[in-house]
Amino acid sequence: MRDELGCRDYFDAAGKHYAFYSLKKLGEAHPSVARLPYSLKILLENLLRHEDGVNITAADVSGLANWDAAAQPDQEIAFTPARVVLQDFTGVPAIVDLAAMRDAMKKLGGNPNRINPLSPAELVIDHSVQVDNYGRADSLDLNNQIEFQRNKERYAFLRWGQGAFDNFKVVPPNTGIVHQVNLEHLSRVVFGEEVDGELVAWPDTVVGTDSHTTMINGLGILGWGVGGIEAEAAMLGQPISMLIPQVIGFKLNGKLPEGTTATDLVLTITEILREKGVVGKFVEFFGDGLSHLPLADRATIGNMSPEFGSTCAIFPIDAETIRYLELSGRDPARRELVEAYARAQGLWREDGAADPVYTEVIELDMGEVVPSLAGPKRPQDRVLLSNAKNDFLAAKAKMTAERDAAHSQEEARFAGEGGSTAVGARLPAGTAEVTYKDQTFQLSDGAVVIAAITSCTNTSNPAVMLGAGLLARNARRKGLNVKPWVKTSLAPGSKVVTDYLESAGLVDDLEALGFFTVGYGCTTCIGNSGPLPEPIEAAIKDRDMVVCSVLSGNRNFEGRIHAEIKTNYLASPPLVVAYALAGRMDADLVNDPLGEDADGNPVYLKDIWPDAKELQEFIADNVSSGMFQSSYQNVFEGDERWKSMDTPTGEMFAWNDDSTYVQNPPYFEGMDMELPEISDIHGARVLAKLADSVTTDHISPAGNIKPDSPAGEYLQKHGVSPVDFNSYGSRRGNHQVMMRGTFANVRIRNQIAPGTEGGFTKYLPDDAVMPIYDAAMKYQADKTPLIVIAGKEYGSGSSRDWAAKGTRLLGIKAVICESFERIHRSNLVGMGVLPLNFIDGDTPESLGLDGTETYDIVGLGDGTAKQVEVTATRADGSKIEFSARVRLDTPKEIEYYRHGGILHYVLRQMAGGDPGETAKAA
Repeated sequence: MRDELGCRDYFDAAGKHYAFYSLKKLGEAHPSVARLPYSLKILLENLLRHEDGVNITAADVSGLANWDAAAQPDQEIAFTPARVVLQDFTGVPAIVDLAAMRDAMKKLGGNPNRINPLSPAELVIDHSVQVDNYGRADSLDLNNQIEFQRNKERYAFLRWGQGAFDNFKVVPPNTGIVHQVNLEHLSRVVFGEEVDGELVAWPDTVVGTDSHTTMINGLGILGWGVGGIEAEAAMLGQPISMLIPQVIGFKLNGKLPEGTTATDLVLTITEILREKGVVGKFVEFFGDGLSHLPLADRATIGNMSPEFGSTCAIFPIDAETIRYLELSGRDPARRELVEAYARAQGLWREDGAADPVYTEVIELDMGEVVPSLAGPKRPQDRVLLSNAKNDFLAAKAKMTAERDAAHSQEEARFAGEGGSTAVGARLPAGTAEVTYKDQTFQLSDGAVVIAAITSCTNTSNPAVMLGAGLLARNARRKGLNVKPWVKTSLAPGSKVVTDYLESAGLVDDLEALGFFTVGYGCTTCIGNSGPLPEPIEAAIKDRDMVVCSVLSGNRNFEGRIHAEIKTNYLASPPLVVAYALAGRMDADLVNDPLGEDADGNPVYLKDIWPDAKELQEFIADNVSSGMFQSSYQNVFEGDERWKSMDTPTGEMFAWNDDSTYVQNPPYFEGMDMELPEISDIHGARVLAKLADSVTTDHISPAGNIKPDSPAGEYLQKHGVSPVDFNSYGSRRGNHQVMMRGTFANVRIRNQIAPGTEGGFTKYLPDDAVMPIYDAAMKYQADKTPLIVIAGKEYGSGSSRDWAAKGTRLLGIKAVICESFERIHRSNLVGMGVLPLNFIDGDTPESLGLDGTETYDIVGLGDGTAKQVEVTATRADGSKIEFSARVRLDTPKEIEYYRHGGILHYVLRQMAGGDPGETAKAA
């Protein structure tokens, strides 16, 4: 155990003697350590423990110990997470890549078994269950049955990986959402392991292949979402290169008033921080208000860090942390270790203690929080419940103006063709008469057609889940019912939720309103909402309706929840139930009745809203540690469907060329130990020119696969009928499907193909409009390099590695935009795609770029250039010249780019020694 800086110390916990790297001892030479933010203390301990004089030096430790809160980040450090957590959508391609690396290692003459996770890697299957069945007692079993039928190839592959790789475990389907399983069971908070013959303690740190990995920040664990590529490198022992961040302190005072929820609080915080601008920064919560904030509420806030844009949103360890560890069934020795270490290391929070020093401080009095939603298209767009009706009507007006104009033209044309009588009988656009389940009703703009209690944000929080159950009970007693056009679903974050809902006697009340459990997974929040009832979906399409979903999730981007639903609102679980009762988004839930009781009296939301005192009693009486212990006792074993699967074996995976789920990706084809030459880009064409706030949902294949799309046509050519397409997410292990679905979101608007919506572009110079994939393949055949031009916040949203992988496979060499979201920029570098920013206030519009030009990007040199010169040449020969900033932000990222990507870098290192030496030799 190296200790060149003399900081090793000892403490006792649960009858054991532990060594640790003491920040207090380091503080004797660097007094500013004592006032560092909690999150930076975790990073500092990480550097101190891994200091080796080569990769991490005493100067690195000193630089962080003497952190300048006001300075712009400019010092690179290497962060080595203690573990990696994955979900199946992003985890399957990660394990596919590891299997492919074993093949490539063998071809390079190395030992394939060197490709093996060196730190714990745990994958939770939670993204594959869809809401195909709902509103009935057997919905859960039917959906699970379909899930296994659709995904048996993927699941067999993951079971192979669990046997082939060390340090890799899989939590089977029908268990819970990855972030909740991480919070309730996988998290250690503090590690205590034997190293070189003695027990050593260190903080639990984690990176995950889902951007909402930050939910674990609520437990005092530093971690965040990374791309699958970065996660693979971390599993293989590569530290994550990063700049020492600025840290925004968010001071919480007071406590939430009655009638509000953690959802209202997190939506308020999201609005504040997104407006402030915290991309690339740490956010850390402090203040005496934390004493009034249960850990489940902290986890809710941490979960939505990606919606703020911050790298993390962390809370320190304190008495509430220990209380939660006890509640969630952690053994007493673990709890004692956590508290003893946190106190010894100066990581323990106490009311009244001196505040850390922060880059900037924001304050919020939680007593001022009011009931809220977010929508209709972004999680940061908070809407007061009292103004939700007006907000929706304003959004609807914009959406329907164009539709109604087009409808008027159609009416005139139809009348001119002699169809006036039929026209007169037609309902206006946005309205239809529908018959479903023996009920006939009027469906129109503003209808809530999906009400889903779903996603990791809220479905783990007893206050809001029991609150939803109590509201359902109260509504049932008043005789209220859900409207017949609403698709209702309940997807708990873990089986513990079902246990305490059953203990509280609230399951029957939820089910009476249609909220049957449909699965233990992300479901609607990630687009796995399943189909709407056929007559309802047909009416929406035919009458071009502006209908709505209300969900307790964290994402509501365009096209994400359901292709036919144009407005989506995030809300707490109790409000999800309330909107299911109202059935409309243009209802005023504050002032208008939800319905009438048996005596004809109006029933208002306030009449059925759970009483705060009663809710707390329900939590105290019905949530117990025994529930957690029984739920997680055999968490890795799975049910009979999982256990009975045929599973391949062996250290090398036997690829099946006929598989439409898992294919050997082409990333390493033709690779050798020589570094490829870094060259300038000449004669590039624009594949896509995009506006602001293009998310990874727009870029990465997600949701349903349309039969007439390039991916749908590919699957049909390989014998897959549309009913068996499954989702893009479930087919992330097949690059042929995924590259065809890149930039194919139904709501994406490519400005070089005006008048189109979806994945279309112009193939230049022919001006032929075609699917982006088809154009990319024609450009590749012509040996024409491609670029993407975009506005602000390019790549915001989930940490979808396929947004970068698909970009590379389409032949895109560079992305030029006004600004990137953190994770996507990193993923582009990891796949060898050059990220560039416009500078000096330039925008595509100010420069007059329309995307029809050819582009030359010069001056990159060996990858170390900070700026390149770009020349855009129009068809008439005139030129637009501008500079762009190179966003290879750290020396390590430059190395990744020079190697063609992070996996190539790691592979060359493992196959033939140090990559730096390889680079020098080349």
